[in-house]
Amino acid sequence: MNLRNSVGKQNELALNVAKHVIATTSAKTSNLVFSPASINVILSLLAAKSGGPIADHILSLLQASSIAELNAVSSKIVTDVLADSTASGGPTISAANGVWIDKSLPVQPFFKNLIENSYKAAFNLVDFRTKADEVVEEVNEWVKNQTRGLITDLLSSVSPETSLIFANALFFHGRWDEEFDPSLTKDSVFHRLDGTTLRVPFMSAYASSKHRLELYQGFKVLQLPYKGGSGDNRCFSMLICLPDEKHGLHAMLERIASCRGFLSGEGDIRGERVDVGEVKIPKFKFGFDFDVSEALKGSGLETPNDMIVHKACIEVDEVGTKAAAATALVGCFGCAMPRQKYDFVADHPFLFLVKEYSSGLVLFLGHVLDPSMH
Repeated sequence: MNLRNSVGKQNELALNVAKHVIATTSAKTSNLVFSPASINVILSLLAAKSGGPIADHILSLLQASSIAELNAVSSKIVTDVLADSTASGGPTISAANGVWIDKSLPVQPFFKNLIENSYKAAFNLVDFRTKADEVVEEVNEWVKNQTRGLITDLLSSVSPETSLIFANALFFHGRWDEEFDPSLTKDSVFHRLDGTTLRVPFMSAYASSKHRLELYQGFKVLQLPYKGGSGDNRCFSMLICLPDEKHGLHAMLERIASCRGFLSGEGDIRGERVDVGEVKIPKFKFGFDFDVSEALKGSGLETPNDMIVHKACIEVDEVGTKAAAATALVGCFGCAMPRQKYDFVADHPFLFLVKEYSSGLVLFLGHVLDPSMH
């Protein structure tokens, strides 16, 4: 299995989910953040659990050759790509899976083996029939602990007929490779999609050698790297995709979504690397939640006996990024002439993603319509 190739194919679903969520939820008018990495782990487990037409459809959505491939990718992501690197000076990362199964059900050895070995999940036998509320509390507490308190109350309630909950929790805290000077943070104008403006705090930097800027037709992409751990071959960065037009976010998303391989950096459209001049980015902090199973109906995936819920949050400031997400499947079963420098002023709605480059894994994806919204 080629991990980068498999992850690249799975990334294709992320922008389609984003488009559907924007079209059918409050994300039309509010900020959005979710974790493609977290959702894809849950979908992979759902394929393994369900088999039949549901598995076939998920294999198609994630462009995988087999359930075994999905299981192998999920295992590699949780053990390698999302391994914590705090001790070596890199990002603090926590990626965990947990499963809660009703004790009245016979658990096939192969399924328990899959859960514990491929998905590295904590395995819990519980009583949904008479203590469903207590199980919900237990799952929510587990998610809260795994996300350092950022995600609370992932589940509101479940039916006593529930037989299984599979949850994934992801926490990321990365410091910029070059932090922004707080004394340069000043209020400035941000243009909303509806034409109104507001003043919000913008972080500023000028001609940083750490920032990488690429120009595309109609938009530009700024790469902001996080500090890496010593001896770590992973490379985490935030990418901010800014349309040239003040109201160009949706057109840019459509273009990126229609370009296969863009999120993996191997798409048909190529950017031109240019020198960075001034960089201005608003600070932002917000959360978002939605029903993944409802969103995936737009891709033709019907899960009549299973519900998938997702919550995510993100905070970006001068020091770096703190973000968390949780997803739950609730189932009933040199010397040269100076070149022109290009400014990057994110004073209107933009798309962002947090990505690990060696694997291509997209940890978080979203858009900012109003940096003042919390």
